[in-house]
Amino acid sequence: MLPVFGPPPRPAQRWRHRPGAYAVLIRNGRVLVTEQDDGTTVEIQLPGGGIDPGESPLPALAREVLEETGHSCRILRHLGSFRRFTFMPDYGFHAEKLCHVFLGRPGLRLGPPREAGHRGLWLTPQAALARLANAGDAAMLARAIR
Repeated sequence: MLPVFGPPPRPAQRWRHRPGAYAVLIRNGRVLVTEQDDGTTVEIQLPGGGIDPGESPLPALAREVLEETGHSCRILRHLGSFRRFTFMPDYGFHAEKLCHVFLGRPGLRLGPPREAGHRGLWLTPQAALARLANAGDAAMLARAIR
C-alpha cells in the first residue's frame, strides 16, 4: 500500500487518476527545486509533473524538469512513490496523483524555464525541506538525504 500525503479523499468526490514523475536533483550540496507562481500563490515543489498518455516516466520527467527549471537531468534511481489527492486548477479537475519520485543529478541549464510561472531555485536540503509545498515531496527529499 502506497503512503498517502495530504488531506484524505472525500468519498463523494470524483477523482481522476493522474500519474506523475518527479525528481530530487542534488549537486554540490544543493537541491534544484521549482518555484511555481500562479499569480495568487507561490509554491516550492520538486520538479516534475504529469506523465502523458503513451509517455514513459523517465522521458516525462526529463521533459518536465526542462520545462520547469531549464535544466537537463540524469536520473540515477527510483526513490519511492506516494499518492495525494488534490484539485488541479490548471486542468479543472480533482486528481488522485500517483507520484513516482526519482533521485538524479541536474545537468546543464539549457535556457530559461519553458513553462510560464516557473523558475528553478537552488536550496540547501534543509531549506528545501522547510519550504516544499507538500509533505510527500518533503518525505522523498528526506529519504534521499538520509
